[in-house]
Amino acid sequence: MRRLVYAASSSAYGDTEILPKQEDMPANPLSPYALQKFVGEQYCKVYHMLHGLETVSLRYFNVFGPGQDPHSEYSAVIPKFITGLLANQPITIFGDGEQSRDFTFIDNVVEANLLALRAKEAPGIVCNIGCAERITLNQLIQILEKITDTKARVEYAAGKPGDVRHSLADIGRAKAILQYQPKISVEEGLQRTVAAYRSGIATQRSRS
Repeated sequence: MRRLVYAASSSAYGDTEILPKQEDMPANPLSPYALQKFVGEQYCKVYHMLHGLETVSLRYFNVFGPGQDPHSEYSAVIPKFITGLLANQPITIFGDGEQSRDFTFIDNVVEANLLALRAKEAPGIVCNIGCAERITLNQLIQILEKITDTKARVEYAAGKPGDVRHSLADIGRAKAILQYQPKISVEEGLQRTVAAYRSGIATQRSRS
C-alpha cells in the first residue's frame, strides 16, 4: 500500500490563546494559505476513510534552514533577518516583536517525514512537527546577533492582519506514534543556517 505524507501547517490553528497547540483543538484558519492547508488535511482524511489510502498530515511549525529565499514575498522571518544582519541592513519586525514561534529546523522536518512513511499507526492521523520551544522575534534577533557577531538595526512596523500572536507545538502524538524527537535545537539550526548563507555570499563574491 502506498502512503501519502501531506505537508500541513500549524497555521490551521489560527490565533488560539491555548498553548501548546494540540491536534484535537478546533481549526481556525485566518488566511487563505492557512485555509488551503487545512482543506488539504480534510481531503487526506476523506480519501483515507473512503478509499483506504494511507495518508498522514504533518503540521509543520515555522520551518527554517539553508536554501530559503530571503527575497520571496512569502519568505519566513529567519532568512530575512539573517541576510539583513550579514548585509548590515535594517531589519523590519511587524508588531512589537513579542510574538512567539516554535521554529523548526529543516532536518527535523525531513526526519519526521521519513518516520511518517514507516510508522504502522500513522495512517489517517494529523501530527504536529515542531521543537516544543517558544521563542519571540526579539529573542530571535538576540540569538542571531550573537551568532553573527553583529548588532541588528531593528525597525518596528504595524502588525499584519491575520498574524498569529503565539505558536507552540504539542509534539506528544508525534513522539508516541512516529517516534519523532527533534534532534537539532533552534540555536544549532540557526548556526547552520547562518553558515550556509555566509558560504553562499562568499561564493557569489568569488565569482564576481
